[in-house]
Amino acid sequence: MRSTRDVLDHHLQCFGACDLEGTLADYAADSALLTPDGALRGLASIREFFARAYAEFEQPGTTFSMRQLLVEGDCAFVCWDGETADHTYEAASDTFVVRDGRIAVQTFAAKSDAVKEGSRLAPAPVGARFGQVAW
Repeated sequence: MRSTRDVLDHHLQCFGACDLEGTLADYAADSALLTPDGALRGLASIREFFARAYAEFEQPGTTFSMRQLLVEGDCAFVCWDGETADHTYEAASDTFVVRDGRIAVQTFAAKSDAVKEGSRLAPAPVGARFGQVAW
């Protein structure tokens, strides 16, 4: 079984490559992704979230900087900054709870602003931009 660090390393590698199928392989069928805009439950909702995120993060000129990466038992935490053609992300953070070699629960939050006037995307709550499911 994969360790929490193994799962996190794979998840970050897939995120950097905008690899949707690889990303989804890290989650269980009943995983939850918690955002400031609500909870996403199950692979279909998580797929929609990452499909929208990757549509933004695979744009040319995107930058990503890891500020912190911590692993303790079945929990992991990352804090990062990023910029896409449309938005800046400051002090973004994700927390992961890994069970049986899969992400059982992930949290995500970030301060996000439009990069420049005339950006394709208007500033919006991150969860709303990437998709969410009503509880």
